[in-house]
Amino acid sequence: MKRFVFPLLVALATSSTQAAIVPAPPQVAAKAHFLIDANTGTVLAENHADELRPPASLVKMMTAYVLAGEIEAGRVSPDDMVTVSRNAWSQNPVFNGSSLMWIEPGKDVSIRDLEHGIIISSGNDATVAVAEHLAGSEEAFADMMNSYAKALGMTNSHFANSHGLDAEGQVVTARDLATLSAAMINDFPEHYGLYKKREFTYNDIRQYNRNSLLGEDASVDGIKTGYTKEAGYGLVASAERDGMRLISVVLGTRSPTARKNETRGLLNYGFRFYETVDLFATEQVLEQPRIWKGLQDTVAVGVLEAAKATLPRGQSEQMETLVEINPNLMAPIARGDRLGNVRLTRDGETVFEAPLVALESVEQAGFFARFWDSIRLWFSQLFSVEE
Repeated sequence: MKRFVFPLLVALATSSTQAAIVPAPPQVAAKAHFLIDANTGTVLAENHADELRPPASLVKMMTAYVLAGEIEAGRVSPDDMVTVSRNAWSQNPVFNGSSLMWIEPGKDVSIRDLEHGIIISSGNDATVAVAEHLAGSEEAFADMMNSYAKALGMTNSHFANSHGLDAEGQVVTARDLATLSAAMINDFPEHYGLYKKREFTYNDIRQYNRNSLLGEDASVDGIKTGYTKEAGYGLVASAERDGMRLISVVLGTRSPTARKNETRGLLNYGFRFYETVDLFATEQVLEQPRIWKGLQDTVAVGVLEAAKATLPRGQSEQMETLVEINPNLMAPIARGDRLGNVRLTRDGETVFEAPLVALESVEQAGFFARFWDSIRLWFSQLFSVEE
């Protein structure tokens, strides 16, 4: 296997005397917390991230995700009208003292308004109306939620209702909520845009988004708060600064102020001490090795998709890129065929590793060209001459 080693200068690298020291993550006054770089999946801070916790209104993130998925799949339209049932009525005793959109039984409400009511107003009544419209019943909708969760890899969470009021068996983890947040951001960016809206008015009642960080930090553009006595105060937040997006999950704090301050501390820690670095562009050519018995003598190899990594800010060290290419490549080769491996290291530790693939197809040459290449390859191997 041929190896090619060359330095990859990290963006914004500084001299070694200026290298930043990364302190331990801050202590968080919460039952569980989790901080992740949404672009790379790198975990920057965590505590009890897989502990099963009651979710409160953070369940509505999954309700909204399922709704967005059904809209994008064409099974429901934002303009569809939903007739509110007595079960979804804001005066349902189950909802007493909880957050509401204030919809009324027998009246029609658009899916668009209900989506706003779920995300901005955190309306429990809105979630039931959507659940009944999409699945026929709350129980059937909970099954849909769990199916979506399983598809996303939320392996430790289970949903029993659409709104998040305490229910037996309904649990989430901080890690799973970060997974759900990243899915909403990446899969349904237009729907995610609703999470940054500060207010929503329905039935002449103006209600404000409970995520107060939206008005205090311009980089924060979502995502959801939650509270019940059992769950405590929770906040899932996402922010983007200079191309770096972080997702923070804080569960089980003592007050709305505490959840906001603990979230702010986590986000500031991540942005202060880390950065998202572009490693490779989409279909970036890393090498053009010799190929035998083909209609062309070389083939472009690299990575098909862009790659990023999360690194401490102010690193002075160069990352080394090690490209390993399989020996004696033979045509035919199809685009996407694995031809080796690429690995990036920093201080001897692997930062990134991925298959090295053909970025183009190479067809097999004719008989005489293949015969001639066989002779050349034999001499090449005989005298250990690399081409």
